[in-house]
Amino acid sequence: MTSAFRTVCLVASAAALAACAAAPLIQTHSLTQATPEQMVAQVRAAAGGEDSELAVQPLRDPMAEDLRENAAKFERDKRYSEAAAALDKALEIAPDDPATLQERAEIALLSGAPAQAETLARRAFEKGAKVGPLCRRHWATIEQTRLVAGDAAGAQAAKTQLGACKVAALERF
Repeated sequence: MTSAFRTVCLVASAAALAACAAAPLIQTHSLTQATPEQMVAQVRAAAGGEDSELAVQPLRDPMAEDLRENAAKFERDKRYSEAAAALDKALEIAPDDPATLQERAEIALLSGAPAQAETLARRAFEKGAKVGPLCRRHWATIEQTRLVAGDAAGAQAAKTQLGACKVAALERF
């Protein structure tokens, strides 16, 4: 045997062993056929009307609010990376604003990043009022991300949490 042949055999053996040692790919099967745009439409529809319901609206920093408005314009133009950048800047100003976190989660969903969308929606829920239309958007986002991940139980749990977000407004006399 020549040394070149031995080298080729050694490399081939090492490659074969490496292929055997590689972890198998875990394939998830999405439970939804919805496009990212359809998913976000479902998230926003889950918010429903605010007429007869308690909805907490905090005061916002004017600079962060301008960035949120810019992000909305970018989103309408389907310029999702620019919308994400604007919302990221808004979050630098007001890192715990649940509405901005939720909007950023929806842009992540539109951008094909469901794991990031879920992380942001969960953070928004933790920072938010835990009731009202925004709360339902958080859980609807999580439901969509769980469907994309092929997690039927997680999607159902999120849907259940979504229902718990509705609280009637106080009666006024």
